[in-house]
Amino acid sequence: MAGHRSRHIMQDQEGLEQDMKIGILGSGLMGGKLGRNWAACGHDVTFAYSRSTSKLERLARDAGASYGSVAEAVDGADALLLSVHWSRVDDVLEQATASLGGKLVLNCCVPLDEGNSNLVIGPNDSGAEELARRRPDVRWVSCFNTIPSEAFAPVFARKGQTPAPQVFTYSDDDAAKEIAGGLIRDVGFEPLDTGGLRNGRYVEPFALATVELAYMQPGGPALTYRFEKLR
Repeated sequence: MAGHRSRHIMQDQEGLEQDMKIGILGSGLMGGKLGRNWAACGHDVTFAYSRSTSKLERLARDAGASYGSVAEAVDGADALLLSVHWSRVDDVLEQATASLGGKLVLNCCVPLDEGNSNLVIGPNDSGAEELARRRPDVRWVSCFNTIPSEAFAPVFARKGQTPAPQVFTYSDDDAAKEIAGGLIRDVGFEPLDTGGLRNGRYVEPFALATVELAYMQPGGPALTYRFEKLR
């Protein structure tokens, strides 16, 4: 496994300094771009799970990060990003084995069919809830599943400008949601608390609306959103 170790300091719930080691489980468009941005922030990133080892090696080299197996990415990680097609979720979870227990996992998967056209779960259930049933020992936080990957680079380049674009963020674990919020802010977005995992029933269909807006409507795919309450 190629390796690089960098240091990023952030505050945890008790105000203590700690390093953030992030494993990327699924190094395609979503995982590759988010992992690159987190590495640019100074996080210790390990890319994993790709059809091509050479692709993982290239991602790691370009980002100043590491690459390896799913088990290696999970081992010792403070946080993980699950960013694979829904059809590959079982395979990733199996490769992660028991070491995934107790880990914070940011999930950006939408439960789509092979053609990426229709949800295979819903309307009275969600992918977020299904993942929690499969691995109840994991601290699940769903986020980034309503943002096209093409938006990550321009948003990161504008990091610090206000108002920041928002990301629907939902979880049954408030402490995990808080930590995930720090990682979301690191890449230039603002977490928008969207309640518990049950609300994936409403957020996941919204992801298909963002697909329409980003890829089918004029103006390019780098779509973001921000909701405001008027006073």
